[in-house]
Amino acid sequence: MKSASKITHKATSAKRGYTVQAVVRAAAILNAFQSTSEVLDLRVIASRVGLHKATTFRLLETLVETHLIERAGKQGYRCCVQPARTKRYRIGYGSQTSLLPFTATVSDGLVVAANAANIDLFVLNNGLSPRVALQNADTFVAERVDLVVDSQINIGVAAEIAVKFSEARIPFIALDIPHPGAIYFGADNYKAGRMAGRHLARWATKNWKNGPEQIILLGVDAAGPLLNARLTGVLDGINEVSTLGHNIPTHHYDTKGGQFEATLDIMRRHIRRRKPERALVGAVNDSTALGALQAFREAGIERSCAIAGQDGSLAAREEMRRPSTRLICSVAYFPETYGERIIRLALDVLKHKPVAPAVFVQHELLTPQNVDQIYPNDTWMKSSPERI
Repeated sequence: MKSASKITHKATSAKRGYTVQAVVRAAAILNAFQSTSEVLDLRVIASRVGLHKATTFRLLETLVETHLIERAGKQGYRCCVQPARTKRYRIGYGSQTSLLPFTATVSDGLVVAANAANIDLFVLNNGLSPRVALQNADTFVAERVDLVVDSQINIGVAAEIAVKFSEARIPFIALDIPHPGAIYFGADNYKAGRMAGRHLARWATKNWKNGPEQIILLGVDAAGPLLNARLTGVLDGINEVSTLGHNIPTHHYDTKGGQFEATLDIMRRHIRRRKPERALVGAVNDSTALGALQAFREAGIERSCAIAGQDGSLAAREEMRRPSTRLICSVAYFPETYGERIIRLALDVLKHKPVAPAVFVQHELLTPQNVDQIYPNDTWMKSSPERI
């Protein structure tokens, strides 16, 4: 009598004998698309299905002729049939806050990308509160989401949040600051800070004969050394270019989560007490940079400062277009691209594909001289940015 295993193997072999590999490959290409709204180029499709580009191209053109795929632009393709999905994933997203423009841009992009990928996005607001972030983590676990994307900056609860997801066996992507056991997605904070610091030093050397007489650093202490690595980078960048930063009084302030109003109050008090004449300001984000600039502007001493921001936000870009602005730079992270990249990373994790432990975003120094080249479409926007 034949064993069950042999019978099963024989049946499987018989089924495989009827398989048409060209059809299997064509189906793989159709399933490479997450939705009918996704546009992919040849390189991306070939990578997703694991086929040579020439083979992929021939299959794509055949599918175009049969109206299962259509061309989108010169190099893009769009699937005309809704890809079959055995499971609709549910992803929990803990937004840092609704008050910061950077976070709002990331959130908007995530919602759009999740919808395009046929993903149910369950959104909660951490509200810059460690207590709320812990409560939201419990909610994600109770809701049994498939994966969590969490944006919270309180280092004191990072390990506790990570343990909750680990014990529930929920994969975890951490934005903004790393968490134990999580995949990190975000800025290389120290690198971004150094970029800003070097530009500050070069600007001061060119514009201030006697150099700066003080340095002001505006941070977020709740995030510990992780987010404030931007400020460490600012100092190192200043000292890398020149000796300006050595032996100059340096003032560090916590901006209560990187908010405009808190920074404005802090800088008003600093200006009254310290009466700055030539101050270099390194800010943890653009909200704090603009808050500091507003304080100098109110006091009538705007020309006594040179400020470097982080984020490359729309409000910062508009400020840099003002003649003689003292917001001399901001390091852009392009948060408008985060949503699609995070969803793609999440899908790779859920499909058990190999992923890097840290995914760093693109950094680029924005200045009044290059802002129109890097963001040429800002002038097309119909509404002006609201005050942060």
